[in-house]
Amino acid sequence: MSNRDSDGNLDLNQLRTFLAVHRAGSVTAGARLVGLSQPTVTTQLQALEKRLGYRLFERLPRGVVSTAAAVELAARVAGPVDALDGIAGRAVPAEPVPQPPVRLAGPAELLAVQALPALARLIARGVRLTVTAGLSDELLAGLRAGHYDLIVSTVRPRGRALVAEPLADEEFVLVAAPEMAERIDTARLRTEGPAVLTGLPLISYSADLPILRRYWRHVFGVRLTAEPSVVVADLRAITATVAAGAGISVLPRYLCTAELAAGTLVPLLEPDDPPINTGFLVRRPGTTSRPHIDLVYDHLRAAGRRW
Repeated sequence: MSNRDSDGNLDLNQLRTFLAVHRAGSVTAGARLVGLSQPTVTTQLQALEKRLGYRLFERLPRGVVSTAAAVELAARVAGPVDALDGIAGRAVPAEPVPQPPVRLAGPAELLAVQALPALARLIARGVRLTVTAGLSDELLAGLRAGHYDLIVSTVRPRGRALVAEPLADEEFVLVAAPEMAERIDTARLRTEGPAVLTGLPLISYSADLPILRRYWRHVFGVRLTAEPSVVVADLRAITATVAAGAGISVLPRYLCTAELAAGTLVPLLEPDDPPINTGFLVRRPGTTSRPHIDLVYDHLRAAGRRW
């Protein structure tokens, strides 16, 4: 392999330094872990990258992030290096090094309403979070590339590059403001289907009506062909817009539970088999874990059972 010294031996010092920076999330914190100066750590990392022929870290405004190749390397060498350190009895740094933030990503609404409140108590225990909102396909690609530690995804990832565990099911409900609902014959809606809704303004997450189209197909068994009156890529904004009487929409029930309880939104149908989407908690397999990542992972899994 190219990551050997001229005498054929692996450079354990470089690998040890690499692991420290990988785990700490910064060159400065990693240097404290191994008891070296920051310039020495930088020199060792550069030498290791030259041997390997690929970049190990991307620099951020604060700290570094491991590349996908670095994550794989850490998974391969962490066990042997830690075992050797245990045998050698390497000293533990006198000053504990704070763990880097857990990089969590997912849909903005689910993070805001469910995930972050569930993790609030962990902050007092020293857990730090860097949270990114986005679309599931983009976030899954970022997780594969090593940009995130955990993501909540509304789609199951394909292949074996990622490990996904079902987190919670979200139920979708067709809603309107009370004033709008009074104009709709819900009895006819149940018996005659969506023709009763023709002409009502549709409020949608995107122009192609993804959630509405799925509801129409699942509940009514027909294809929705219509143009939205309002397009806004924020389900919380859709909730407020519908509650203000602008039109009708389909929302995850968790997002409008308070409005339904208060009567500012009303369900137009309560089908026996509503559309349901499963959310997944996703991470990379075989990576060197950190206690705070595991803590966030376990807390989200426990919270998901109540969602």
